[in-house]
Amino acid sequence: MNIPENRFKKALSANKHQKGFWLTLASPYSAEALAGAGFDWFLIDMEHSPNEMDSVLSQLQTLAAYPVSSIVRPVWNDPLLIKRLLDVGVQTLLLPYVQNAEEAQNAVNAMRYPPRGIRGVSTVTRATHFGRVKNYMTTCENELCLLVQVETQSGLDNIEEIARVEGVDGIFIGPADLSASLGFPGQQSHPEVIKAIENAIKRIRACHKGAGILTTDKELAKQFIECGTTFTAIGVDAALLSRAAEALAKEFV
Repeated sequence: MNIPENRFKKALSANKHQKGFWLTLASPYSAEALAGAGFDWFLIDMEHSPNEMDSVLSQLQTLAAYPVSSIVRPVWNDPLLIKRLLDVGVQTLLLPYVQNAEEAQNAVNAMRYPPRGIRGVSTVTRATHFGRVKNYMTTCENELCLLVQVETQSGLDNIEEIARVEGVDGIFIGPADLSASLGFPGQQSHPEVIKAIENAIKRIRACHKGAGILTTDKELAKQFIECGTTFTAIGVDAALLSRAAEALAKEFV
């Protein structure tokens, strides 16, 4: 038995744009309802939602039945949590709040087995198909994808050195935290924030790395894609449900 191909990583390497969707409801049922909608990838968020290991696992199992890629964002760049997520079969991770090359290198090390890294070894996991992938330890790196999230002024200042870290496949701009770091909290559409984001996208692409972002503003999404993003999240389950419910309610005042 072989390791599943990481379609997201393959498309990223080919500079093929992929549209994504954010999962925050911690429900395999809602994930399945969205899985066939036509998105290329789904991010299961642990940082700002009630997702825990059990709900992440159930959503991974649900999404596996569909031709989509799964990404998980843990709460922190923590090697212990990274180890557990890789063992349950996560192939692409988005690690928040990476501000420099050292933090990016720590993330790379957590993704790799010794002697190249510090990932702990277990041979009977979901990632190894419970021991059926005999060469998992020597081949898994080929299908693992690391995305790091830049969301502060310090991170912006260090984009090139972060991108130069071997093992970093893409850099994601976090617009909410970035707007706060730049002095415009809650103003993700502020001209200065947009300018900083577009500059960051261009710098990331100049380093030949994938560039990503999340925005529920359709026009901004198109603008960022035109600027060069290669993986763009354009919706959030909780936001879509809430806004659609409000719009429906207003029709029957």
